[in-house]
Amino acid sequence: MTKLREKYRTVDVLLIDDIQFIIGKESTQEEFFHTFNVLHAAEKQIIISSDKPPKEMETLEERFRSRFEWGLIADIQPPDYETRMAILQKNAENFSKKIDDHVFSYVASNIKSNIRELEGAFNKIIAFSKLNNVEINLEMAQEALKDIIYPDKPKEISPSIIINIVAEHFGVRPEDITSKKRNSEFVEPRQVVMYLCRSMTDTSYQSIGKILGKKDHTTIIHGVNKITEELKTNEDLKNKIDIIKKKISPS
Repeated sequence: MTKLREKYRTVDVLLIDDIQFIIGKESTQEEFFHTFNVLHAAEKQIIISSDKPPKEMETLEERFRSRFEWGLIADIQPPDYETRMAILQKNAENFSKKIDDHVFSYVASNIKSNIRELEGAFNKIIAFSKLNNVEINLEMAQEALKDIIYPDKPKEISPSIIINIVAEHFGVRPEDITSKKRNSEFVEPRQVVMYLCRSMTDTSYQSIGKILGKKDHTTIIHGVNKITEELKTNEDLKNKIDIIKKKISPS
């Protein structure tokens, strides 16, 4: 016990996950209480996490509750879609072959709970690819993750889903919408994508611009505003948007 105390009471930073599990464990609580006091007096950093804030831990001793509330209390939410995409793309930098963004979007749209599960799913795709010597694409990713992502599971609406459905509706390819091509037949579907990405997802103007051929955010704002204004008088466009929205979110 002496060695254990020396180990934890001389650290510069103490990190403890799921602190709520000490509730009801008297000896553990006593040791932690004194360790906390020693480290706090020495102005060391103490970082703890739990599944709820201190005031909601009904059976937590008051001496712990008061100490936990001395510092900064931060509510950490699961990563949003854009963050999940960025995490997957960062992980992919260690992989020798290029992976299409549609694969990242599929994983990011379906696995939302935490980073550990997100990275685990990505590693499973990589392992499946190496084991079966197959190229990584959307179909392969769906096969690799079929035991954790079910076809009938509700999916988060993502820019990738919007692009694919808009492209299908207008009879163009998704790559045409995301390219820098200025052909007249791509202008309307591209602006519809801009509008729907802003109205149906929390994707920023900058991120939409990056997806759509690295366009400036002012171009995206212009496209969104143009569709918004046209919807006020253009019944044909309104019908198109309504049909596309139903395809994106059938429920």
